[in-house]
Amino acid sequence: MAATLRQTPLTCSGHTRPVVHLSFSQLCPDGYFLISASKDGKPMLRQGNTGDWVGTFEGHKGAVWGVALNADASRAATAAADFTAKVWDAVAGEELHTFSHSHIVKSVHFSPTSNELLTGSNEKLLKIYDIGKPEAEPQVFSGHTGALKHVLFTNEGRQMLSCADDKTIRVWDKAAGQEIQKLDLAHNPTSMELTGDEKTLTVTYGSKVAFLNPHTLEVEREVTVPTAVYSASLHPDRSVFICGGEDFKMYKFDYNTNVEIESFKGHFGPVHCVRFSPDGELYASGSEDGTLRLWQTTVGKTYGLWKCIDAASTENNITAKPEATA
Repeated sequence: MAATLRQTPLTCSGHTRPVVHLSFSQLCPDGYFLISASKDGKPMLRQGNTGDWVGTFEGHKGAVWGVALNADASRAATAAADFTAKVWDAVAGEELHTFSHSHIVKSVHFSPTSNELLTGSNEKLLKIYDIGKPEAEPQVFSGHTGALKHVLFTNEGRQMLSCADDKTIRVWDKAAGQEIQKLDLAHNPTSMELTGDEKTLTVTYGSKVAFLNPHTLEVEREVTVPTAVYSASLHPDRSVFICGGEDFKMYKFDYNTNVEIESFKGHFGPVHCVRFSPDGELYASGSEDGTLRLWQTTVGKTYGLWKCIDAASTENNITAKPEATA
């Protein structure tokens, strides 16, 4: 029966410019949530399993490059071209704090306790802000020689991971205030994702998807994709990973064999960001075409807005809400 099923994505409209980053919350009492960053400067919050619009965070005066939700989706953070990172009340939609930088901010990430905000910017610096003391000076980490692309807390907030346009990935120790590991790459890294158990770091660069030990930066496996790849995400159970990039296509690979399972053209522009939901039932993609799309991991399963209908009653087998509009 599986051969007769086709993928029917949910298209989430609302952004007017390219979608460049997205992030899911963890599983919460109300399900889970999805936040998206766009060059239109208006990050959006959505219900994760349906894509239904919850709200838009308005206040930035430039493209938003990075977004993050804290564990229970009560707070959101955004990184923007207006030289600021902002923290928001994700329930009320109100701006809580603005942290000024001297250059474009590209990435933000909450500490596990939500007490600290990590930022990465074109200043080539990592900064940690105390959200409880927003007026205090941040802790600053220097060493990168190129603009930061992505930053992440790890090891219960005691360490940080970063990648930058200097073709490196680095591990930093918060207490020591310095870099403790570095990996040189053949190309500038384009994305970085840490699994929930913090055992695998997924990195994309050139046409490669690499899976690293996040503590030692040892490359455990590497897969070549048929295009310049901009983002990849590993399924929570490590069965498959998905990726997308320059050729508009979404790719799914078997994680254990590195064999491509399927690929399909999902967008009308390069794919900038892909992420699995925290329960692994779907994955989201954001593109140059200005849309977010939600895809089923197991096609034909009743989940969210997807309803599985008996093959005898319909040729397509799946009915889905065609568009979740903002």
